[in-house]
Amino acid sequence: MKQATQKEITAIKALFLQHYSNAVTELHYNNAYELVIAVVLSAQCTDKRVNIITPALFQAYPDVHTLAAANVEDVKALINTCSFFNNKANNIIAMAQRVVAVYNGKIPMNEKELITLAGVGQKTANVVMIEYTGANLMAVDTHVFRVAHRLGLSNDDTASKTEATLVKKLQTDLHRLHQGFVLFGRYICTAKNPKCEDDCFVAEFCKSKESFKAR
Repeated sequence: MKQATQKEITAIKALFLQHYSNAVTELHYNNAYELVIAVVLSAQCTDKRVNIITPALFQAYPDVHTLAAANVEDVKALINTCSFFNNKANNIIAMAQRVVAVYNGKIPMNEKELITLAGVGQKTANVVMIEYTGANLMAVDTHVFRVAHRLGLSNDDTASKTEATLVKKLQTDLHRLHQGFVLFGRYICTAKNPKCEDDCFVAEFCKSKESFKAR
């Protein structure tokens, strides 16, 4: 697919910053502990579903200390409508145990330390840092991947390569661009039947629009 020129990249970036200047995650949380859990649970699961699950989970386990001492079957019962809930239950308990043991009960806000926690990979760590600290990082989920490719910002075949390309091409305001790409991909540039005609503010830069018209 044809790639965006530097002029197009600059224009795309400006439009996203204009339309999503105050964008934040749609996950509900009150502190770093709740944010990490919500992001871990959101892997292969919708934010809407996670927001339904987490109130009861956070009520039962309001901090890392209570979660670290939790019975895994009890945690599974609270999150069993979430995809891969068995693994996620084990991971969030192990995550809490490490935070208690190594970080004195405080979620580390450092990318390299975050990825030492169970269930927290590079993408999850980046999302947490982007949301909680406004770090100049890019995280590539299915929405960001789709938007980046349709706009010719990347032609990489993996999320990690796409992340590196976006960081190189966009450079600054990455936290706001990440949030913008996620929301744009979720509600406008959808996987099926994207809203090209009515709502897309970057339609002139799309490298895929002809294929959509042909459907």
